[in-house]
Formats: sequence, C-alpha cells, structure tokens
Amino acid sequence: MTTRKPDEENSDAAYRRVRLEDIATRCGTSLSTVSRALSGEKGVSQALRTRIQDVARAMRYAPAQEMGGTRIVLAVSQVAMLDYSRYQFSWYVLQGLKERAKVIGVELTTHALSGEDDEAMQALLNEPDIGGVLALTVDDPVFLNAMANLKKPAVLVNSEDPLMRLSSVLPCNRSATRMACDYLIARGHRHILFLTHPGRRTIEQREEGWREAMRCAQLSCESVDILSVTDWLPELAEQAVMTWFAQHSHPHTAILCANDSLALGAIAGLGKLGIRVPEDISVVGMNDLPQAEFASPALTTVHLPVQEMGTLALELLQDMIAGTLEIPRRIELACSMVERQSVSVAP
Repeated sequence: MTTRKPDEENSDAAYRRVRLEDIATRCGTSLSTVSRALSGEKGVSQALRTRIQDVARAMRYAPAQEMGGTRIVLAVSQVAMLDYSRYQFSWYVLQGLKERAKVIGVELTTHALSGEDDEAMQALLNEPDIGGVLALTVDDPVFLNAMANLKKPAVLVNSEDPLMRLSSVLPCNRSATRMACDYLIARGHRHILFLTHPGRRTIEQREEGWREAMRCAQLSCESVDILSVTDWLPELAEQAVMTWFAQHSHPHTAILCANDSLALGAIAGLGKLGIRVPEDISVVGMNDLPQAEFASPALTTVHLPVQEMGTLALELLQDMIAGTLEIPRRIELACSMVERQSVSVAP
C-alpha cells in the first residue's frame, strides 16, 4: 500500500476546488456565461445571473487569489493574428481569456511573435511580476523548446506540444471531423471529398478523423479523395473546387471541409458550375463561425468551443502558478454538430 504525503493530499484537494465549469454544468449553461454573471458584466439575464450566483454560493465557489495582481504574457503567433483579422476564431478565444482574466484579477500583456529570436519577448518574461505565459496557436518548435525550458508556467492554446512537456488546451480536432463524417455517412454518403489546407498538426488531426470514419465504414479515403489548397481563403477553395469538379468524373456526393471558410468557398464554386447544394452535393464545414449561419444555404458545420478554450487555458495556468498542478496535461474539448441546410440525404 502506498502512503501519500500530506503535501500531495493538500495539492489534490486544492486542485479539486470548485471551478467555473462545475457551476456551468450545474446551471446547464456555458463557461463564458458563468464568467460574465460572476464578474457583473452585461449580456446575462437577471434570472440566470441570480441562479448562477446562488449555485456559486451553494457550491462554496471562491476565485483563487494566488494570481491577483499577476501579469500573464499572451504570446500570439502570426497565424493567430492573421486568423483574427479574417475569421474571428482567435477573437473568440481571446474573449474567453479576457473574461476569465477579469474574474481572477490578472492583467494580460499581449506580445506578437515575430518568428525570429525575440529579445523583447525574453525581456518581458524576465520582468518579476510576470507569472506565466499563454501561447495562442503556436507550432514553432524553437518557441516550444524555449517555453519548455522556461522557469515559469506556460500553457499552449489551440496547439499542442508533441513531446508533452507543456500543457495545452484545444478542441478535439480528430473527433470533430470523425463526428462530421459519421453524420454524412449516416445520411447515405459513401464518397466524401475532404477539402483542407494542410500544414498545422491540428489540421492533420482533422484529416485523421475523416480517414478514421471512412475506414470504419469501409469507404475510400485515398489521395484522390483529398483536395488541398494553399491558404484558408474562400476564393482559393472556390477555384479549387471548380477546377476539380470540371476535370474529374467524380462519384463524390459530399464535401467535408477543414474549416468554414473553405466550405463557403466550396459552395460558391459548386454554384458557378451549376451544382446545387445540398440537392446534388452536401457540404459540411468546421468551426461554426458567424458567417456560416448566413451562407446560402446556411452551412451545416461543427461547433468548436473556442471561447471555453480561452477560459480553461487561463484556469489551467492559474493552477500551475498556484502550485496545485505540476504534471503537464493536454485538455481536448468536445465539439458538436450544428445542423443547418447544406446537407441532405445522398442522391
């Protein structure tokens, strides 16, 4: 029998303290709503705010004070900045971070990464009131090595460390596309084209999810079933789809896209070829960005809990700074289907 040390027991007890997600689960609402209700922000009905506050009191929730006054560096990659200006994915992650930071009383100091040796970043990390680092959509191995050797806590957001030296929070990309592909298969689709912009490991995981679903259904998932573009721009997807369908005698009845931007471009390209969506070909996106709902037809997609990612990343960093969590961990959040009008039963 193994005897646990008192400090280990105290550490576990601290880590099991009531957290925002516990209150969200009890109230049947989102982390961001709980955060706004407890911080006194607008956007929450009085009835729901009262219920959240009552549940928080009943569960003896108390925001940890260890980080009060501490500054956190938010290192933002060029990929994240480009996404912020185009598609708002990073914007929603940052909203979750900012809301949680306000609740626990910390200051986020944003630093844009240049992709080179960053003396300004190093100088910032050396400042005594910096408690830790959050890195948004960073894949650069040099940066990951630097963070792993850093003597301050660090958490990756929307990316992961292949060697598990760093903790991370991201959507479960593999299960997200597996779910979307299963959704199409259940509606009779047997030839599903995967439209993607390869490069990032998280996007490779989306391709793996598509392959997994197709293989489990004993369906083709060869290179001929993958259409790649060089960027996430919808006009590139539009042109690629037009070229591909004009040149191929295809059996495909559905296109599963690695994000919503590519899906919107695919719908536009199919329309110019006189191919109807969803009557002739069904299209599914990924991310559930605002523009998906206003597409024509409205885009069926997979919702990624991007705002919750930011909230949980800061909570994880909070535990690391407080010393209640030492072993790195990868937190992957479940995603969900959003059914709209771009999918029909296979013709």
